[in-house]
Amino acid sequence: MHFSTIRIIAVQEWQLIFRNRTALILFGVLAAILLTATGIGWQQQRQYQQQRKQYQAEVQHQWMNQPDRHPHRVAHYGYLVFRDRSPLSFFDPGLSSFAGNALFLEAHRQNTVNMSEAGFSNGMLRFGELNIAMVLQLLVPLFIFFIGFGTVAALRESQVLKLLISQGVSFTELLTGKTLGIAAVTLALFGPVVIVTMGGWLLLYQGTVSADTWLRMLLLLLVYAAYFVICAWITVLLSAISRSARGALLTLLVCWITFFIIVPKAAQTAGSNLYQAPDKIAFEHMLEAALEKEGDSHNPDDPHFKAFRDAVLRQYHVKDVKELPFNYSGYLMAEGERITARIFNIAYTDLIDTYQRQNDVAGILSFFDPYLAVRISSMSLSAADMHHYVDFQREAERYRFNMVQGLNDIHAHQIDARQNSTQRVSNKNWQRQAAFFYQPKTTGWSVRHQWVPLVACAWWVLAGILLINIVSKRIHV
Repeated sequence: MHFSTIRIIAVQEWQLIFRNRTALILFGVLAAILLTATGIGWQQQRQYQQQRKQYQAEVQHQWMNQPDRHPHRVAHYGYLVFRDRSPLSFFDPGLSSFAGNALFLEAHRQNTVNMSEAGFSNGMLRFGELNIAMVLQLLVPLFIFFIGFGTVAALRESQVLKLLISQGVSFTELLTGKTLGIAAVTLALFGPVVIVTMGGWLLLYQGTVSADTWLRMLLLLLVYAAYFVICAWITVLLSAISRSARGALLTLLVCWITFFIIVPKAAQTAGSNLYQAPDKIAFEHMLEAALEKEGDSHNPDDPHFKAFRDAVLRQYHVKDVKELPFNYSGYLMAEGERITARIFNIAYTDLIDTYQRQNDVAGILSFFDPYLAVRISSMSLSAADMHHYVDFQREAERYRFNMVQGLNDIHAHQIDARQNSTQRVSNKNWQRQAAFFYQPKTTGWSVRHQWVPLVACAWWVLAGILLINIVSKRIHV
């Protein structure tokens, strides 16, 4: 194989595509869609950031300005936290519009993230929202298919293929050069647009943009570059084995439907059927049953908490809770909170594990569908996949538990047991409560949790090299 020959073929393919008026028109249409998606992403991200800061400041103001009151009432008053989206979520919002962004924290219970854009939309989000990642994942492959479907098949129809082979050009050199030419055109057309929009946004971003975010951007660019190469070799190989350019185009359209519609839907259905998750009502019933089995800390005659009271009395060598050196009611609330938190943690962990097993099906199928590999990798590197949402919820739960237990400690040590229901304490107690802050995860963390689709991307690139060599030996002029 001569690399000089490959380079000549790639350059010729480059020149042919740029002389193709239809290809340039298609690029113009896609560029307009891409710029529109960029504008929408910028606007939505900026609007969300402004709203999040406004609402979080309002919640913090209301929390800090509560009057003197009973700490248990403060625990039930609750606290609202908002998820700060990754700067790169404008590029790939992932689950941002569906999973919610606000979480209400209160005593005795864990709530799920609420208030998503899908909940307030007119239903169009079910068809997918326009964003840069969607354009690159779905529409750019169509562009590659349309500019490359005749790259070898048309040569066969015009008898030019026989001439090339007779002049000593091998099929391996031809297919490799055609693949590199199409990939180079795609990268030259769309690469600068993506780099400028992503880099420009990060430079203009109002919040903090860390070095880790720039690393995520670099990895995203590499993933999409690999994706375009994958689409290019699929196009060239199918064109090479097709008898006509028309047949190659039809085959590529079938591949597009299979890769982008059928397989993703099949992955979702298979995951849901293999690992069935309870619906919301059934899940709530399971939680209620587990809580009832454990006991009710508000019921003084509850067997579990009666045994707990007796153990506390023995520990402090007293016969009545009134003789304890603290308010037993607050101490009891702390025990009840510990138990309910454990029950909720177990239930939610099991539920999330089920969802993760469902998603793992798509991860496995990404070795058979490059779109799945890129889509999952893109969401992960944009910090907008399920792993990042679950991590946010777990961090918020730690904050909630510590906040409520701190209030229970105030109840136990500052409220006189004789005035348990009427006494109030100074609001300075909860003004010392630190505001919630979520520390974004690193790129390494994201890669560790979604390494399978990244490996699948590499597998597809290597598979292209292998298949080009195999097909080159079996193809006929």
